[in-house]
Amino acid sequence: MHVNADFSRSVIVAPHQYQWVSSPQNGVERVMLDRLGEETGRATSIVRYAPASNFPRHLHPGGEEILVLSGTFSEGGEHYPAGWYMRNPPGSSHQPSSDNGAIIFVKLWQMPPEESGRVRIDTRDPGLWHRQGSREVCPLFSSDTEHVSLQRLSPGEIVFAEPVDSAELLLLSGSVVAGELHCERGGWIRLPAGRYSELAAGAQGATFYLKTGHLTNATLVA
Repeated sequence: MHVNADFSRSVIVAPHQYQWVSSPQNGVERVMLDRLGEETGRATSIVRYAPASNFPRHLHPGGEEILVLSGTFSEGGEHYPAGWYMRNPPGSSHQPSSDNGAIIFVKLWQMPPEESGRVRIDTRDPGLWHRQGSREVCPLFSSDTEHVSLQRLSPGEIVFAEPVDSAELLLLSGSVVAGELHCERGGWIRLPAGRYSELAAGAQGATFYLKTGHLTNATLVA
C-alpha cells in the first residue's frame, strides 16, 4: 500500500480530509497520512482509540514515535495524557490501550536500527520550553539525521527563516498560512528540501510538532 509515498512532493492533509479506516484491532481507527507497505511498513498516522480499546502486546522492529493529542494513552500500567511525547526504539514491545479514549499521532518504521533510547517527555511542563529568538521551543529529540520539537510562534512569524532539507509539521493549535494556503489545528504538512519563506503563523499564532532532516534519504520502496 502506498499513501503519499512520493517524498519529493509537498503534501498537506487538512482535518476535513481525514479518512478514518479500521485497524486490525476492534475499536482502533486511523487516518493514513503516509504509508509504504502494509501493517509492517513505514507509516505516519493519526490513530483514534475508542474507550476501553486495546492492542495485544506486539513488537516494533522499526521503532515507534508517538505524540498524544487528546485523551489518555496507556502502555501497560503507565498512563500518558495529552501532551506526552514518546519514542519506543527498534526492537521494543508494548501493549497499548485507552480506558477513556485517546487520539495519538504515530510514526512507525522511521528510526535507524542503532537507536536504543526510550523517550518520555511531558510537553505540558513549562520548564521544558525555551525561548529561541521570538519563538518558544520544546526540544523532543535530536540526532545526526533528525530534529524533533514543539514550537510556539507569534502571529505572522515566519516558520522557516532558512532553507530546510525536509520538514514535517502537525498543527496543534492556531494556524499557518502561505498565500492562499490556510492550515489549521489538526492539519499535517510534509515538505521536501527547499525554501518556504512564505509559510508563517496565522492571526492567532501557531503551535506545532516539527520534525526536520528525516526525509533526506527517504525513498519510495515496495
